[in-house]
Amino acid sequence: MSKLNGYFITGTDTGVGKTVVTLGLMQLLQDRGHRVAGMKPVASGCEPTAQGLRNDDAVRLRQQANIELAYKAVNPYAFAPPVAPHLAAAEAGCRIDLETIHAGVRQLAERADRVCVEGIGGWLVPLNERETVADLAVRLGLDVILVVGIRLGCLNHALLTVQSIKTHGARLAGWVANCLPPVADCLDENINTIKSMASEPLLGVVPPVALPTPANIAACLDIACQ
Repeated sequence: MSKLNGYFITGTDTGVGKTVVTLGLMQLLQDRGHRVAGMKPVASGCEPTAQGLRNDDAVRLRQQANIELAYKAVNPYAFAPPVAPHLAAAEAGCRIDLETIHAGVRQLAERADRVCVEGIGGWLVPLNERETVADLAVRLGLDVILVVGIRLGCLNHALLTVQSIKTHGARLAGWVANCLPPVADCLDENINTIKSMASEPLLGVVPPVALPTPANIAACLDIACQ
């Protein structure tokens, strides 16, 4: 089986800007001439619509893609309760299956040059009774990009996540510092501390922006992707 081309975007926690960075990465790849698909395999906290449950992040990824995709292809597991995915799945009477997700990513890869897959929550969020986001990333074999929300507590979260990514045998391409409002004290010092203690490269610093468009975020990224 050929290697999938793209990235798996994870975060130090929920709400750190994974979607914003994923959209910017998709824009960057598109600017370099690639057909790009985005995928958020698992989403909780989805809203009911006439077409079924919809997640705002997944909708944005679908809109950013420069190939036509069905919503189900972007977000195969959509759940209404805003809780951990394995709990939301249990409440819905189903089980999140990693091979189903892997098959979906392979199908996207047949149509796109690059696939950007966004995880849910942090690196070790459970997806079922024994597997986590980390297991999904390892199964897909995509290079991992870690989004670090720069706020109080980010040093511990960032360094623990970097260590866990390595322990699981995934390849960490680098990390992105997303400066969350309100601007944290010692912002530059926090970023420099992570730079000094993590060997993987800093791929970009996203400042607090009023309008985080994909183009604005793409301009903040320094990723040697072809």
